[in-house]
Amino acid sequence: MKLREFPPRLASGAYILHAGLEKWHGGEERAMAIHGLAAGAYPILEPIPAPSFLRLLAAGEIATGAVLLAPMVPAWLAGAALTGFSGALLGLYARTPGFRKPGSIWPESKGTAVSKDVWLLGIGLGLLAEGLSSRQGV
Repeated sequence: MKLREFPPRLASGAYILHAGLEKWHGGEERAMAIHGLAAGAYPILEPIPAPSFLRLLAAGEIATGAVLLAPMVPAWLAGAALTGFSGALLGLYARTPGFRKPGSIWPESKGTAVSKDVWLLGIGLGLLAEGLSSRQGV
């Protein structure tokens, strides 16, 4: 890991890892709420039982956070993981009614927290570009 990669990987990795660990111990009510929101944006998730979905989501967040924090993981791989993760979150933002102002990309107050995941996308793309350019000697 290059020194310049450390701050964005630490900030995003620690945050995502913590979120995953919190969800891992989430109860039925939390599972239902998160599953309902996700299934509303991604209908393919509807058949998955809410507690199972919450565990899968938590595992994905824990894995993504760990990849970002592990210094032996190359920047391109960490960036790809974060870009995929944040892309799914931004898809949730784009598909959930009431999160955006009508006809706009800008958030309503309900969507502000999720819209901020665009920063994770920027970090992911930056790491991906860093890793790919380093591999190509650019």
